[in-house]
Amino acid sequence: MTQASLHRRALLAAAGLVLPGLALAQTVASTPPLPPPAGPFRFKGWKGLETDAERGFFEVPEDRRDPKSRKIRLSYVRFASTAAKPGPPIVYLAGGPGGTATRALAGPRFPIMMALRDVADVIAFDQRGTGLSNHIPERPLSSRPLPDLTEAGLTAYFREDFKSAWADWTKAGVAMTGYNTEQNADDIDDLRRHLGAEKVSLWGISYGTHLALTMLKRHGDRVSRVALASLEGLDQTVKRPAAVDALLQHVDGLLAADPAVRAAIPDLPALMRRVHTKMEAAPVKMPATLNGAPVELKIGGFAIQLMTGGLIANPQTLVMLPGLYLALDAGRYEVLAPFMGEFANIPGIAGMPEATDLASGISPGRLALVRREAKTAVLGEALNFPMPQLLGVVPEADLGEAFRASFRIDHPALLIAGTLDGRTPVSEQDEVAAQFTRKARVTVDNAGHNVFEAHPDVQGLLVRFFRGEAVVDTRLSLPPPTFKLG
Repeated sequence: MTQASLHRRALLAAAGLVLPGLALAQTVASTPPLPPPAGPFRFKGWKGLETDAERGFFEVPEDRRDPKSRKIRLSYVRFASTAAKPGPPIVYLAGGPGGTATRALAGPRFPIMMALRDVADVIAFDQRGTGLSNHIPERPLSSRPLPDLTEAGLTAYFREDFKSAWADWTKAGVAMTGYNTEQNADDIDDLRRHLGAEKVSLWGISYGTHLALTMLKRHGDRVSRVALASLEGLDQTVKRPAAVDALLQHVDGLLAADPAVRAAIPDLPALMRRVHTKMEAAPVKMPATLNGAPVELKIGGFAIQLMTGGLIANPQTLVMLPGLYLALDAGRYEVLAPFMGEFANIPGIAGMPEATDLASGISPGRLALVRREAKTAVLGEALNFPMPQLLGVVPEADLGEAFRASFRIDHPALLIAGTLDGRTPVSEQDEVAAQFTRKARVTVDNAGHNVFEAHPDVQGLLVRFFRGEAVVDTRLSLPPPTFKLG
């Protein structure tokens, strides 16, 4: 596999290469052979827009706990404020783990970034192991035969391959134990110091909120305020299967708005379970291309669960579920053709995403709950693959229960959620929001995981919040999704 292969939260993002509705903000970029220099340049953004920007670099230890650790160079892009008296720099924290801030802000969030420049400098910080901050070398192409894309096949393959990759990278001088959220948060504080700022504000989404929480816990006195969307708590690296089931039950209720869809699919979760069970027991052989060569994949029900775990992130792709599952139930497997490139890349190990998630881990109590719920859940344990499947492969990576413990947060916070977010369900986000004592919540009905750009009013609320103006709890609404049968 190549390092560009998919990790557990990039299936959705990588599928965006062939499905326009999917987000591109969470893919892992390889380090270019000739990195661009520090200094001013023109940043090319969304829909042909561009702006002046400045690229910068600073060095940090790869693992601050190891005095022998090598230094690595981290990259950021600064978008200078247009304000007469700028506030604390606003640092954008991408999701993933493995997403690049620079790529995210070149997409649909580009206009939001431009608007926030009226308040302060905006800093697109590429976290360690991503973009120009990636110093984990690519591994040679694997000669191992591809596994069946079933739960047993992929779990065994990933555990063996990740253990081997960890050993290879460690032997090459990479401090793999440094790829965790605590070190990532310490990087942000070093970035603050490098920028000469007394404090920074944080603007993050998904894993970026997990990182922001860690920054608040470790360096809270250096944080001014936070605007966070699609919250992921410190013990929520692995989501509860029951929370995803509740979302799918809600989606099933939405199908009733179209009598034709309801007649064709009386019970969406039951249809999905039937397809998963059938394909897991008898994987379907499908042609694909991997690294330029033809391969044959055996697509099991677990692969379909992985695919669906990406599609449920946002309404634009959620609407595909009825047609896809009806076709699969009827044996029309050609509907999977647009996904075959992504399926072929599922077994790949990238490095930073897996190490970071493994380090964040899961508490014993939550793991027991997840395992119990997964036995009957529509997506089982697929949503956050390869977690919890990688647990125990590298025991020394785990950050421990103190890292995962919740804590009280008194910073001003704007917390934004979409009611149709299948990646970080709202019920899970509610648990995280309870930690904040000075919060305003923005709920966007019928928005998904990528909620920042889902509703036009979100941008204005972000600007007002970072400017220090009062923002109250707000309910915004989008039209409900229209589901497709074919």
